[in-house]
Amino acid sequence: MIFTEDKLKVLEHDLINADSIVITAHKSPDGDSIGSSLALYHYLKQHYFSEITVCHPDASPNFLSWLEGTEDILSFDFNAEEVKSKLKRASVIFCLDYNSFGRVGNEMQPHLIASTAKKVMIDHHLNPETDGFDLVFSDEKSCSTAQLIYELIAAGNKKESINQAVGEAIYTGIMTDTGSFRFPSTTGNTHRIIADLLDRGISNNKIHENVFDNNSVNRLKLHGFAISSNLEILTQYKTAIVHLTAEEQERFEAKKGDTEGLVNTVLSIKGINKAIFLKESDGIIKISFRSIGEDNPVNEMAATYFDGGGHKNASGGRYMKGMPNAISKIKKVLPEFC
Repeated sequence: MIFTEDKLKVLEHDLINADSIVITAHKSPDGDSIGSSLALYHYLKQHYFSEITVCHPDASPNFLSWLEGTEDILSFDFNAEEVKSKLKRASVIFCLDYNSFGRVGNEMQPHLIASTAKKVMIDHHLNPETDGFDLVFSDEKSCSTAQLIYELIAAGNKKESINQAVGEAIYTGIMTDTGSFRFPSTTGNTHRIIADLLDRGISNNKIHENVFDNNSVNRLKLHGFAISSNLEILTQYKTAIVHLTAEEQERFEAKKGDTEGLVNTVLSIKGINKAIFLKESDGIIKISFRSIGEDNPVNEMAATYFDGGGHKNASGGRYMKGMPNAISKIKKVLPEFC
């Protein structure tokens, strides 16, 4: 139990006395970072009279724009001066779905660190760096930060606050970070939380359709092109590699979030237990690692060679020397992890 009575008392005291509360999440937001941020946002607005703002490093992906409150999120990319001001004036800053200040990106990081606000980490990633955080709620066994937001609300005996906006955001975060409940991090407790959300009137089919069944033609063509033209199967390592250059993404008019799920599609190939997706963005090769099985981790490869890390079966990294070199590097080091 990470939400202990003594920590909750400290948090409650800080929130009651806060003039301004800011909710932050990691760069390149996903369903869990957006879902947990909006769930906490809608929850806090019901109970505290301070100014409450969600400030993210960059904009939400299009497939999550239907969630209530996405229009209220300030992104550093487009609202830099306003975000700087919010961070500077904040009394409490929530740091959701990341456990190191570096995860918010080089642009926003110095302003986050410089803030004198109480900084509260709520996260589920491995190896948290706790220096600089005033309160830490970290559970590496949790499937998602959205699940932790539910548990925070439950620990405070405020589950009546889970209205449609809160519940849909929590469900979205859990669903996306568990691969629709199929990853090993999904537990009986996860399903009990989902059952409670359903009992409270949350529509699972609405959420699934909004997230997964709302593709543009260009997005489908982009995925089709990547699989038909840029997929390589390394049979001896039970690994599939797929990539997209910046030019290829531009050709299909790719929008933010359009490559979401591609790595999991590749992982579904029969006989494959590792999938690696490389995407060129702003001169950086961003890499997504996925795997199947507790004894088949990918976070070590991401951390050792690609300046990344994450969960055993779902990690990220990056490479700075171009796409061909990134692919060659993966092929070179892959035998160490098979």
